[in-house]
Amino acid sequence: MIAWGTPRARWVLATTILGSGMAMLDGTIVNVALPRIGAEFSASVTDLQWILNGYLLALASLILIAGSLGDRFGRRRVYVVGVVWFGVASLLCGAAWNVPVLVAARVLQGVGAALLTPGALAILQSSFNREDRSRAIGAWSGLSGVATAVGPLVGGLLVQAWSWRLAFLVNLPVAALCVFLALKYVPESKDESAGHPNYLSALVGAVGLALLTGGLVEQSYLLAILGVAAMVAFGVVQKRSADPLVPPELFRNRTFLVANVLTFLVYAALGGVMVLLVLQLQISLGYSPTASGLASVPITIIMLLASSTSGKIAQRHGPRLQLIAGPILVGLGMLLLRNATPGASYVFGVLPGVLVFGIGLAVVVAPVTATVLASAPDHHAGVASGVNNAVARTGSLLAMAVLPAAVGLMGEDYANPEVMTAGWEMALVLCAVAAIAGGLLAIGVDNRVLAAAPEQQEAPHPGECLHCGVEGPPTHIRSGGEKAHQ
Repeated sequence: MIAWGTPRARWVLATTILGSGMAMLDGTIVNVALPRIGAEFSASVTDLQWILNGYLLALASLILIAGSLGDRFGRRRVYVVGVVWFGVASLLCGAAWNVPVLVAARVLQGVGAALLTPGALAILQSSFNREDRSRAIGAWSGLSGVATAVGPLVGGLLVQAWSWRLAFLVNLPVAALCVFLALKYVPESKDESAGHPNYLSALVGAVGLALLTGGLVEQSYLLAILGVAAMVAFGVVQKRSADPLVPPELFRNRTFLVANVLTFLVYAALGGVMVLLVLQLQISLGYSPTASGLASVPITIIMLLASSTSGKIAQRHGPRLQLIAGPILVGLGMLLLRNATPGASYVFGVLPGVLVFGIGLAVVVAPVTATVLASAPDHHAGVASGVNNAVARTGSLLAMAVLPAAVGLMGEDYANPEVMTAGWEMALVLCAVAAIAGGLLAIGVDNRVLAAAPEQQEAPHPGECLHCGVEGPPTHIRSGGEKAHQ
């Protein structure tokens, strides 16, 4: 075990921050680069959807099983494989010569992200002395969150400095350094009692999600129906499996179910708006990539500053009020962003909506993840956290599959400022309705759920996680400190 404050502790912490920060940074950079990618390849809206959704599809499908792979085969080993995989896929993204190649590379990137995402926290949890884990995880979550905050700015600068390709190629030196540090300083660990990962469940779930996404993006009823059928089969496999990937009994708890539906709706709305915001700013308002990246930075700053306090308030007074008010504020912020139209200034057209949006997210993100964790049995806490993260990624994935067609953005229409603005305004209404509906659902949450949760001495308490939740819900750990998942 490693003691806090030692040189090796600092290198282990740096290794986990580099890997997870690389994946977080990439998620925000790509959004900023999207208009330039579309212009170079004369890409349609469907092409842009697949560039985003290929990554999210792989990540959402595999993130649940990835944690169990680390527990069984070695947390450092799976983490290093994930980092190398992500780096190679980033090289392929940067070298892509057409949209199909870029989409395929993005899918591979999502696989790498799924392998490394749960690994950072698992390494910290298994490497540090019990009394030092809280400090290590707190430092990791706060510093990794900075990557999300600076992502839009870095993305804009890279795109303007040379090309959108640099937004992917920048991952190569980071990945190389991360692998070197991991092999030199990070101890290997595994769970000797871990069973075989449930590959069948992961495969059925991934196929179902892929077919459903394909059906929605391509507007194919056949693919969508096959996807729904596969997702039903996934549920049947879970119910009959002796060691299910997602234990069905989790969803018998009303609070767990409601909190996850709320997560799905809020992150669906969030995923749709954040991507379209960048397109609207660059195409309709004439912002540079750097300026469009900077435009959304206040959201992340608000979350970094306020999420911890929000979690503590929920712990003290119960989460229900925040779970109702937060999504409603998110929805109101989206409606205010309807002022972000050609000719509007940033201060009056964009900033008010961004601020209300950010405050709403800060109010809801930490409490909803804490509620999910606390409403699950102790022995399923890690799985519950993974389910919540997968639900959020799936919400963003399906929103981006449905939203463009729903608001009339077809083909290369998005490149027309007039059409883009009309679609933007309609999308904001739809996303606001989804977010507000999530808030109203929270009336069904048990307000005593956090008070009943057991104290965790060796790890941050649910709701006090410092990690920013713009890309996905905050990371939490298995109760008792034996395993870690995201």
